[in-house]
Amino acid sequence: MNPEKLPALGKIHPEFFDRVIYPRLGAHDENVVIGPRHGVDYGVFRAGDTMIALSTDPFFIVPAFGFAKAAWFAFHIVFCDVAVSGLPLKYLAIDLNLPPEMTEDQIEEMWNAVHQEAAKYGVSVITGHTARYTGCNYPMVGGATAIAIGAEKELRGPHRVRIGDRIVITKGPAVEATGLLSVLFEEKFVEAGGPAFQREAAGMFYRMSVLDDCAIARTFDGVRAMHDATECGIWGGLHEMATAGGYGLRIERDAIPVAPPAKRTAELFGFDPFCAISEGTLIAVVADRDAERLVEALGDAGIPGAVCGEVVPRDRGLTVMLGGEVSPLAHPRVDPYWAIAARLSKQ
Repeated sequence: MNPEKLPALGKIHPEFFDRVIYPRLGAHDENVVIGPRHGVDYGVFRAGDTMIALSTDPFFIVPAFGFAKAAWFAFHIVFCDVAVSGLPLKYLAIDLNLPPEMTEDQIEEMWNAVHQEAAKYGVSVITGHTARYTGCNYPMVGGATAIAIGAEKELRGPHRVRIGDRIVITKGPAVEATGLLSVLFEEKFVEAGGPAFQREAAGMFYRMSVLDDCAIARTFDGVRAMHDATECGIWGGLHEMATAGGYGLRIERDAIPVAPPAKRTAELFGFDPFCAISEGTLIAVVADRDAERLVEALGDAGIPGAVCGEVVPRDRGLTVMLGGEVSPLAHPRVDPYWAIAARLSKQ
């Protein structure tokens, strides 16, 4: 496959960023601590003794969810990428470019849900823009920037990773793929596995967030770096973290927790769950002394997790162990979710 050929849908692949985007980042500023790079969900700059982390994402509203539920998801998409910095969540800047057909009642329902989540997590809205425009369509109805602020000692990132650190993974693969597909294509899930299966899979929807995972993880000093396994799932997330940090990984696939609804969804609809979009799955690099303690604390909060591997020297590469066999870990490049959603839509 031509490495320069862009995927039809989903994120632009790393080769294009390396050639076109990353060499052209405007003016150099020595206060930029973490700039754009593969495998890091946020940027950080220094203001005096304070670290400020930011992340920008589309504001993603799917009317089929219902506007309150859709707004919950949109808020968490935006803040998950900055929560993995380890800094406390603080501010939201938001631009709403709404479709003309969106009614006042729908806007109010959406915004009430945003307000409730912001209040829950101690986030203040500091600026924004709100309008309805011709040409604006669901689900991308604008964009938002999440901001977290804290001390340098609280900042997590690839610079803190050490050889011998352990890999902790929460919730398992395909959390988002399962949650979204089961809500968007309810009838297809009922046809494939029955009403009980559809309800179980739809229960994954409110697991599509790492905000609570990160709130627990940041209480452990041994948590070095964190990443939300979004596009291309766990395999993509692990590959991106290792690339960003310049280290190798040895992963035990059987140690990774897999939620039964996600496993069955992948089997019924024919995709590899470890390559599928999984907002809500936290991948954390943790000092050996804190890894099991973190898993225990997550479990006490009802969040499944496990120690699933370790950091190794870069020259040992990225490998996955399964049943005694060792295989190289490659980046999936294309997430199967988009093609599955398109296929189910046509059906």
